[in-house]
Amino acid sequence: MAIPKTLLFAVLVCLCLCSAVLAARELSDDAAMVARHERWMAQYGRVYKDDAEKARRFGVFKANVAFIESFNAGNHKFWLGVNQFADLTNDEFRATKTNKGFIPSTTRVPTGFRYENVNIDTLPATVDWRTKGAVTPIKDQGQCGCCWAFSAVAAMEGIVKLSTGKLISLSEQELVDCDVHGEDQGCEGGLMDEAFKFIIKNGGLTTESNYPYAAADNKCKSVSNSFASIKGYEDVPANNEGALMKAVANQPVSVAVDGGDMTFQFYKGGVMTGSCGTDLDHGIVAIGYGKASDGTKYWLLKNSWGTTWGENGFLRMEKDISDKRGMCGLAMEPSYPTA
Repeated sequence: MAIPKTLLFAVLVCLCLCSAVLAARELSDDAAMVARHERWMAQYGRVYKDDAEKARRFGVFKANVAFIESFNAGNHKFWLGVNQFADLTNDEFRATKTNKGFIPSTTRVPTGFRYENVNIDTLPATVDWRTKGAVTPIKDQGQCGCCWAFSAVAAMEGIVKLSTGKLISLSEQELVDCDVHGEDQGCEGGLMDEAFKFIIKNGGLTTESNYPYAAADNKCKSVSNSFASIKGYEDVPANNEGALMKAVANQPVSVAVDGGDMTFQFYKGGVMTGSCGTDLDHGIVAIGYGKASDGTKYWLLKNSWGTTWGENGFLRMEKDISDKRGMCGLAMEPSYPTA
């Protein structure tokens, strides 16, 4: 049976209208995304060298926003957000000095573990060293691969507060500039244990205000006096979240993680769960633990990527998982200074 011309014409008109509506919606969506990218650029002070670079970065930004929105539409215990890394592909993010600052230890000399005989059943159910005044405000390492220094300093700030009653922001830049005669190499990476060794040998660290952070490798400045010191450091037994819990219940602890996954790149809040790498590349500090309202146990951690990342700069990761290495490898190489 032949289709009446009027019906055929009506179908064609309908198809054309639908196509036009979809095209208009796509243009509108693109315009909205362009405007969103412009606002993001203004927020983070991002400037591109030319229009071609801007167009390329816009494409990356758009793809990352789509990933974030798709992830957040799923059933997860945590969520992602558009942050300062939104115009970087995950490969680019993994290669940045922001993320590549921790150099995994090839040989760890055995140390004592003062919390070995602590009865885990007697530990508090929740710990948050921020509430005890042992955690300084979130800092931002910028484009310098010295997370190792921020992690070591945060752990040291904690033990100094617990031993002296004084919380003072100490100098990461002194480590970046002066701890360069061993494995630690400023913005090119380092290890928290090596930082602790330097601090002991150096007789301590000066304050942040006396030797401010520059996010770059500079010549070591002579400091007349150190504000705070430590006596030693100890490694937490590897791949043992129970041992890590004993340590964190008593003081902030430096930990290394694999911070390269997209979920880590764009983490915004909640308890990070699920699959995660264990190629340690980023140093942070464990400042507590607890249990979410849904019963998920978590570690509370302080990062050094500013307050626009994570929960105002902090992070919660699932605790006591089946993998002994811990979420993103956090139980593989923890350590802490002693006073």
